[in-house]
Amino acid sequence: MIDEFVELDLLSGSMLDSLCERAAERRDANWGKNITYSRKVFVPLTNYCRDECGYCTFVKRPGDPGAKIMTPEEVMKVVNRGAELNAKEVLFSLGEKPEIRYESVRNELRSMGFSRLVDYLYTMCERVLSETSLLPHINAGTMNDEEFELLKPVCASMGMMLENTSRRLLKQGNAHYRCPDKTPIQRLRTLERAGKNNVPFTTGLLIGIGETWQERLETLEAIIEVHKRYGHIQEVIVQNFRAKPNTPMENSPEPSHDDMRQTLAVARLMLPIEISLQAPPNLSEKYLDYIDCGINDWGGISPLTADYINPECAWPQIESLQAEVNSKGYKLGERLTVYSRFIADPGRYLEPTIASRLDELIASQDYQSRSIP
Repeated sequence: MIDEFVELDLLSGSMLDSLCERAAERRDANWGKNITYSRKVFVPLTNYCRDECGYCTFVKRPGDPGAKIMTPEEVMKVVNRGAELNAKEVLFSLGEKPEIRYESVRNELRSMGFSRLVDYLYTMCERVLSETSLLPHINAGTMNDEEFELLKPVCASMGMMLENTSRRLLKQGNAHYRCPDKTPIQRLRTLERAGKNNVPFTTGLLIGIGETWQERLETLEAIIEVHKRYGHIQEVIVQNFRAKPNTPMENSPEPSHDDMRQTLAVARLMLPIEISLQAPPNLSEKYLDYIDCGINDWGGISPLTADYINPECAWPQIESLQAEVNSKGYKLGERLTVYSRFIADPGRYLEPTIASRLDELIASQDYQSRSIP
């Protein structure tokens, strides 16, 4: 599959424009003139993590200023305020398995009545469902079957960035050195388990972290192969690396705008058309160009909370984004955290409580997700 694209390397000028036109035409033919987003609140349940990614400022170690596990009261304050602002999705994001590495984190969890972070996550998702109208989307990193079985009843969808399948990035001096949960086989197994457990799932690539062009294509190909077996991939994100101060990669070059355009276009041409292609609008000033490269979704945008992974990059105001999208000849529409093809098969993909909540939300508003794959 990658043979058509492997020789492209970095295009520019008319050749890149032509590639993007092909991708945009494919998008238009299947998704129409609709660009969607999910109205969400971002809950960073904990910023403890056992990994040490070379580009990350989200993660804190025990004793670091700002290191914490959010209390139930803090979580629900954010969620309830989000409900007041008409958010529909709660994105739970958390560091990976910090209790395995840090005794102090284990002790803190015990003081809260939990032995594992995943059990606390379950409890908070349960509270969101019982006390509010919002739907949890979980981004908890690598997971085993027991964890999928535990969490599926209390969330609408889940996600985990595959980032890249290259094992080179695990070596000393590379982006994923000292990151046991970034081992490609562990992340691919998580994608497989999500499929086996019929979980509507989001994944994606992080570009510019030291990977080659071919390794990007191989990562896309790996996602496609898993999706062929299970059909559970909702959307693929292409996210551009941003260098952050006080990280090992603070002086690493960021991918160029043309690099991002090319990767998006090739992703749209490679991926099955039912998979939504997403790019974040807050990580580039030229994000509107992404529409010309085949994207159909901006991902979650919050009217309340920051992007805690990239706190220096504010989300655009939804009203401004709507005007900008309209200027390109497209319509901005709100969607739910689950796409319509999964809502149409609730017995397979959704627990009854989740399916019922989705039906209520759809009945209350004309969501864009009614009319897209």
